[in-house]
Formats: sequence, C-alpha cells, structure tokens
Amino acid sequence: MTGKGQAEGLELKHLRCLVAIVDTGTFTDAAIELGTSQAAVSRTLAALERLLGVRLLHRTSRSVTPTTAGVQVLARARILLAGAGELVREATTGDTRLYLGHAWSAFGRYTTEFQRRWHDQHPETELRITKHNSPTGGLAEGLCDLAVIRAPIDPHPWAHALIGHEPRLVALAADDPWARRRHVRLAEISARTLVIDRRTGTTTLDLWPEDARPAVEYSNDIDDWLAAIATGRCVGLTPQGTAAQYRRDGIVYRRLRDAAPVPVHLIWRTHDPHPATHTVVALATALYREGT
Repeated sequence: MTGKGQAEGLELKHLRCLVAIVDTGTFTDAAIELGTSQAAVSRTLAALERLLGVRLLHRTSRSVTPTTAGVQVLARARILLAGAGELVREATTGDTRLYLGHAWSAFGRYTTEFQRRWHDQHPETELRITKHNSPTGGLAEGLCDLAVIRAPIDPHPWAHALIGHEPRLVALAADDPWARRRHVRLAEISARTLVIDRRTGTTTLDLWPEDARPAVEYSNDIDDWLAAIATGRCVGLTPQGTAAQYRRDGIVYRRLRDAAPVPVHLIWRTHDPHPATHTVVALATALYREGT
C-alpha cells in the first residue's frame, strides 16, 4: 500500500485506541475508557498495525509497552488528536470567539482600551488579538476574522473600512543627534540610511522625489527593523501605533513634520464576515475619533 493509501485509511479511532491502551495500561481498561469491548480494542489496534506495517506494542500478560515505532506513532497520535479536538472546539464555539489580526501594532495606543471596552460591552464574544507577519495581518492565511492594516495593499479582495489616521514618526537610536530634537523633516531623511520592512511596513520610497531618496536597508519583521535602528546606522519611519506598542530601550520616536498621516483600515472577508464585524469597526472608529 502506498503512503497516500495508508493515510486515507487512517482514522482517529485508531489513534484514540492506541493512546487509550498506553495511558490505561491494559486492553481491558482501554475498553472501559473508550466505552467499547476488549475485543473491539484488539481489532482496532490490529487494524492500525496492519495499516502502518509495524508492530506498535509489546504485550505480555502483565504489561503493555510501546515498541520503538510505537513511541514515535504515539507522539504523533497525541498531536493529531489534540489538533482534532481544537478543530471541534473552534467549530462549535463559532461566533463566540473573534480573532483580530495585525502585522505590527494592532490599534496602537488604543489597543488596551479597545480590549477593555470589548470585554465590558461584549462578554459573550471572546476577543483574541494575534500578530502575524503577513501583509494582510493573517487574514489571507485564514488566521483571523478581521485584520488591522496600515501598509499599502490592494483592498479590492476584501471588505474594508477606514477607522482613523496616525501621524508618522521617526524611529532613532537614543544616542542619535536627532534624538534631542522634537521634530524631523521628511527631506532630512534623504541624508540617512532608512530601514524599510518590505513585507508589512508602511514606508515606501515614493515619499521622496526620485532624485532625493535615502539609502535603504531592508528588514524581515518588526524585530529586525528595531534592531537595525538600535545600532544607530539606520533610522525608520513608522505610524504612531508602533511607538505605543514597541517602547524599547535604546530607541526613541520623534514627530515627522511634513508627511501625510498613515490611514488605518480594518479588512475582512467580503462573503464570510464575522457577525461582530461592524461592532468592531464602530468601536475602533470611535476610539480613533476620541483620540483626535
């Protein structure tokens, strides 16, 4: 039988049987645990061993212990069963849980207040805010129900709503000469090396004329971005939300005086929105409006 055929014949009941035998120590106790007969347990285990083509258990009149292959299969079985259980829980809880994704900084300085108000006003829906290094904050990957987006992306595949704007800041090493200033001008950045996150960042070279663009280094995520800035060899441009979420020793943020603010959007799947989608949009919009 091919590997594909073996996989197609494998059922969760086979794995549950193996785990029950090992955990209870006997076929009799495994049968009680599974609510079936001892003969059914023996048949199920035999079917699993035939399917995999290996012996999984050493059996004596007094004990049952896994073989070397059995130890490996048992470890994988526990992972698969846990995953199946989580899938069932996710499906059955359904709309009572809301996953909100983001790439860098969620709602920035409003994140904590959003969580508090959501808990107070909508206790029936558990909110989970999750970070994903993805241009869509995990939405395209199916990892969240809505996502907070600041980076320029094509919004057409998604439903979306503008919830607010954030001013741009300059991120600097704390000992940088500019750290003593309150503001930095956009044109001044041209004389520095700018670190840009091409995957999820909000900064592009289109902010400058073609003949006045800064030298560039590229990072892979927020941690790489911050590390490059902390060395002092680079500066970064970022929305205000980053400063709220990533206060790091050795890094300071200063206002960028003459650049347009960054729009903050919520995006979600057009044809399969979470029932709480518009409630999320309303609360987030209200927080940004209160902060202006």
